[in-house]
Amino acid sequence: MAQALGEDLVQTSEGQDDSSSLGSDSELSGPGPYRQADRYGFIGGSSAEPGPGHPPADLIRQREMKWVEMTSHWEKTMSRRYKKVKMQCRKGIPSALRARCWPLLCGAHVCQQNSPGTYQELAEAPGDPQWMETISRDLHRQFPLHEMFVSPQGHGQQGLLQVLKAYTLYRPEQGYCQAQGPVAAVLLMHLPPEEAFWCLVQICEVYLPGYYGPHMEAVQLDAEVFTALLRRLLPRVHKHLQQVGVGPLLYLPEWFLCLFARSLPFPTVLRVWDAFLSEGVKVLFRVGLTLVRLALGTTEQRLACPGLLETLGALRAIPPTQLQEEVFMSQVHSVALSEQDLQREIRVQLARLPESTSGPPPRPQARLPGAQAIFEAQQLAGVRGGTRPEVPQIVVQPPEEPRPPRRKPQTRGKTFHGLLTRPRGPPLEGPSRSHRGSTSFLDTRF
Repeated sequence: MAQALGEDLVQTSEGQDDSSSLGSDSELSGPGPYRQADRYGFIGGSSAEPGPGHPPADLIRQREMKWVEMTSHWEKTMSRRYKKVKMQCRKGIPSALRARCWPLLCGAHVCQQNSPGTYQELAEAPGDPQWMETISRDLHRQFPLHEMFVSPQGHGQQGLLQVLKAYTLYRPEQGYCQAQGPVAAVLLMHLPPEEAFWCLVQICEVYLPGYYGPHMEAVQLDAEVFTALLRRLLPRVHKHLQQVGVGPLLYLPEWFLCLFARSLPFPTVLRVWDAFLSEGVKVLFRVGLTLVRLALGTTEQRLACPGLLETLGALRAIPPTQLQEEVFMSQVHSVALSEQDLQREIRVQLARLPESTSGPPPRPQARLPGAQAIFEAQQLAGVRGGTRPEVPQIVVQPPEEPRPPRRKPQTRGKTFHGLLTRPRGPPLEGPSRSHRGSTSFLDTRF
């Protein structure tokens, strides 16, 4: 039986290793090009066929039809049925429809419609030599065993170069962050370059503002928030991390900045992204807490990690059988962390930040908690900016020719008090016309 505060792990079924490709630099010495690519495009990956626990084909078709119906009337769906969208995202968006659903969830389709031709101008413009050199050095490191990014002259690496360059021109004050590379690469696996660019813009500026700038002030704040959540939800693990000197900045930036693209099996990465684009940064905290619990949740696991290096190794070497998408995501969604809990902890840690911290202060209020908040913000901005159809105004017609004033009715003795109380004397034979009308009104129940 699990102990209090979730210290012990929930035992998961030992299934097939569906690790696919983690996209790390260690894969540069992988197998030759003669190996077959799996269903996600990774050469030599182990996801050629769906693993155990994967939904059957008929259930996938049913989910595809639901997503087609929801996305065909997206504004109506988001306005009235967002709970259904959230539940379908938790079940996983069908692979065939992620290219359609991701831009809708994050609001990139609205940005693209409001700025036609912007990406083409940015892609054709010369980039800053400083950023272009750095980006070019990082291209081969992004999923080197994926068939899109194998060749330096292939459309994958060239598209990645254009998307990252376009962002440095779009936000020159932010520039380029190396963690944007794997994020943009995952987007390019599913979307054309222009749509991938606008999704990257939404992730950097709406979901995770302050993450990819020169100071990364939001990452430092979220590291403190994560530590506080560990102290509350996993106190024994938190105490162990303190004793061995493992702070959150030693492992959390790689998780959060890359949206776990380098830390989880690729099928699980896609499921995390489905939930993240729907529910916001809360999902990243839930995933991080789940990984820490899987790595260090038991007493035996903590005793096997007496020092800093052993503890970091445990956090990075969770068995892939425990990270399979269905089992892992069910644990993620069961973490006791609501949006209200997260916002409360953010306010507490924001007030504790020292004023001498270099760089701009974090602005967590600029971060929107998921697809519903983004949809409402874009709807409101559209009404203010006049991009949406204007609401018809009520036109007051001029009055007709003046009518003669009505004669004031005789109301003496006919007040509401008189109607509600029985008068003295013998009852009347029948109520007058005005009494009948008033009585029917008073008898109406609201």
